[in-house]
Amino acid sequence: MAVEYLKKAPKTSTTDASDVRETVQKILDEIEAGGEEAAKQYAATFDKYDGNIVLTRDEIDAATEGLSQKVKDDIRFARDNVRKFAEAQKETISDFEVEIVPGLIAGQKCIPCQAAGCYVPGGRYSHIASAIMTVTTAKVAACEHIAACSPPRPGVGVNPAIIYTADICGADTILALGGVQGVAAMAFGLFGLPKADILVGPGNQFVAEAKRILFGRVGIDMLAGPTDSLILADETADPFIVAWDLVGQAEHGYNSPVWLATTSRPLAEKVMELVPGLIDSLPELNALNATEAWRDYAEVILCDTREEVADVSDRIAPEHLTVQAKDLDWWLGRLNCYGSLFLGEETTVAFGDKASGTNHVLPTSGAARYTGGLSVHKYMKIVTWQRATRDGARPVAEATARISRLEGMEAHARTADIRLEKWFPGDKFDLTAAE
Repeated sequence: MAVEYLKKAPKTSTTDASDVRETVQKILDEIEAGGEEAAKQYAATFDKYDGNIVLTRDEIDAATEGLSQKVKDDIRFARDNVRKFAEAQKETISDFEVEIVPGLIAGQKCIPCQAAGCYVPGGRYSHIASAIMTVTTAKVAACEHIAACSPPRPGVGVNPAIIYTADICGADTILALGGVQGVAAMAFGLFGLPKADILVGPGNQFVAEAKRILFGRVGIDMLAGPTDSLILADETADPFIVAWDLVGQAEHGYNSPVWLATTSRPLAEKVMELVPGLIDSLPELNALNATEAWRDYAEVILCDTREEVADVSDRIAPEHLTVQAKDLDWWLGRLNCYGSLFLGEETTVAFGDKASGTNHVLPTSGAARYTGGLSVHKYMKIVTWQRATRDGARPVAEATARISRLEGMEAHARTADIRLEKWFPGDKFDLTAAE
């Protein structure tokens, strides 16, 4: 049994990563101190934009008027799929109460965050789908206020399709503001917004760093790095489809890792032969991103068995995981670490990225070992409560007093003591430290 690298990446997603913390911290500090005027100055500097930050209803309607009905129908189709899946996810959590011991009732409540801030990238690519994924899911969770922000372009403003999407998905406020300044505006409650309880959505390294710095003051969906994708394949896979699926993910950016792990040497070699030509067929910018990603970050891994392939997959813990192999149920049962799983050539990452219903805001850089992606649950707090009769609380108070003293926490113990003394005067209790 052996694992052989037919193509080994000279870099990883963290190689040559710029140290942007100092820059982002400075921008956040200046915007927190200077408020809306500081945010506007950064918008003028970085985005060459001096229009309205908060889009009015007239501006929203005017921006979307030129969209074709087909575009609107496609966006609504994707929105409806994402909403349906989010609604089904929400049904998996519920309020409940249970009698722990006679007289002691404990319960769970599911409470949505009040204010959500959704970042929608609009730089290299206009991420219409990110508006669908973030705003729709927040709406299903029943957040009271949903803000969406996206970078404006000089003389144009925010992409009209992003504006339309954010609006029909349920955004209460749409900001023409990108980058750190957009994140800051939502976090600090500028431009009439409530301060965000949670910030979600993908973005470049500056947006990711801003969310990382602000985490704790606000919740975030996850700490995101460059998008990544792994394909698991056997001899039954179509090399042309495998190659295109790899290229489709490599076009995200120059440092987006893609992997192929397979038990078939002929398949691996054919895919490696096909990829450069497929990349060359792309438009210039897309081809540039995919060329660098394939050259510097892609790996092709040959394994003896499918169990070895699965082990490789779990070690990588990819954001996107595709299986193009026989016996799909085996893979579904065996694989453990991924953001989202695509089984069979009838599915592909792009379906999940755009329109099939599952969320595309997913863990990167191996974070799928311990977390999943954005879901309706991320916008909801699962909190607990309890109440008791005095008889029901009695054994709990006795155990609490003894455990607290065992820990050396005398004040904790006495909060139990005084209740027993009040409720059961004259009764004797053994409240010394547990042996």
